Amino acid sequence: MQPLLLALTFSAASAFVAPTTPAVGLVLDGSAVDETAIGVQAPAGFWDPLGLSTNQPEGFERRRAVERKHGRIAMVAMVGCIAHNADVEFPGYLSLSQQLKFSDIPNGGQGIFKVPAAGIAQILLFTGLIEMAWWPASKYDGDYNVGFFGAKYGPEKKTEKLNAEMANGRLAMLGIIGNMFAEGQTGQTLGEQIGSGNMIPF
Repeated sequence: MQPLLLALTFSAASAFVAPTTPAVGLVLDGSAVDETAIGVQAPAGFWDPLGLSTNQPEGFERRRAVERKHGRIAMVAMVGCIAHNADVEFPGYLSLSQQLKFSDIPNGGQGIFKVPAAGIAQILLFTGLIEMAWWPASKYDGDYNVGFFGAKYGPEKKTEKLNAEMANGRLAMLGIIGNMFAEGQTGQTLGEQIGSGNMIPF
């Protein structure tokens, strides 16, 4: 069991290492996929066993953009999960009419069911604004001119940062889905699992 955990740890850590040499391009169904593209990283390289990225002319670009967006959402979700389980919450009331404080929302996935319907509607409206107008889903390159605190990078550094973001997003997707499954299986939140010693791998 221990060698398996070590192998998984090292394989996950390798996702943060930028490829040093460009890989050879791959051709699927007559569509060339450049293996130096954003997100195509060692050790897996370009991996699409079902050929989903070649089902349409812009298949690869669209699916890469969707993966990037899911990774960004998962990173926010993972930070939120950790912060909320550490009891880091907004002060004051989530709903004055219901006398519901932010601190009244339970940790874990069940907390969403305690949020009033008006709060869920606001979340959906804000998400729709982002998706359709502010950072539209049709913008596939993932560059919304936000930068890291306004910093501007050259092409090489920017590629490195975007690759790191893809790797972090993939790990976050695994992390948040793993947390959801663990919570569903044990009935314990992340904080409760850590407190009870369920998170000790050895």
